[in-house]
Parts: sequence; structure tokens; C-alpha cells
Amino acid sequence: MNWYIGVLKNYVGFFGRARRQEFWMFALINAIISAVLNVVQMILGMEIPWLTIIYVLATLLPALAVSVRRLHDTDRSGFWLFISLIPLIGAIVLIVFYCKEGTSGTNRFGNDPKYSISK
Repeated sequence: MNWYIGVLKNYVGFFGRARRQEFWMFALINAIISAVLNVVQMILGMEIPWLTIIYVLATLLPALAVSVRRLHDTDRSGFWLFISLIPLIGAIVLIVFYCKEGTSGTNRFGNDPKYSISK
């Protein structure tokens, strides 16, 4: 849960790097919360999923920020997110980038978060 809260605290931090663990833990907890909200909405019989819409809007910027930082860790620009506009292929390419190990040591986006003393 600390990974999720950490990403939310760094709400619009598009600079720096994010480890795989930080990115994937945020994605996992985000998916679990969305699934729980969907079940609650189905139980309540809501026709328009307002809870999910509000939650997605609230976590949109942190999700984009952690995605950009994850790309930075693999020494790629945040503009690579635009590849997701290509149906299916773009998503597959991004998943591969997100799964790759980050560059060791310092790259053009900052110090290696895996061996950072501050964490």
C-alpha cells in the first residue's frame, strides 16, 4: 500500500524515475480498487458508474506521472506514451517497456531509484 500512497503523494511528479515495483504495485492496487468500485456500483444498481468515473479522474494524473517516470527509468522520453494511440500494438509496446529493467546508474532523467539512498 505504501507504493500506492507514494505515487499519490507525488501527484504530478513527471520528473525522475520510477522502479518497476512502484509502477506495477500502483497498477495492481488501482485495478483492485476499480474492481471493488464496479462491484459496489453493480450491487447498488447504478446505471451510470459515477464512483468509477470520479476515481479514474482523481487518479489520472498520478497514473500518467508514474507511467512517464517508468519510461524515464528505461531511458525513454514520456512522449512514448503517445504510442498507446496505436490500437493494440501501442499497448503491447508500452507493456514491454514497463516490464524492462531500468538502466543501471544515472541516466539523463536522474539517479537509479533502485539503489537510491533516500528510499
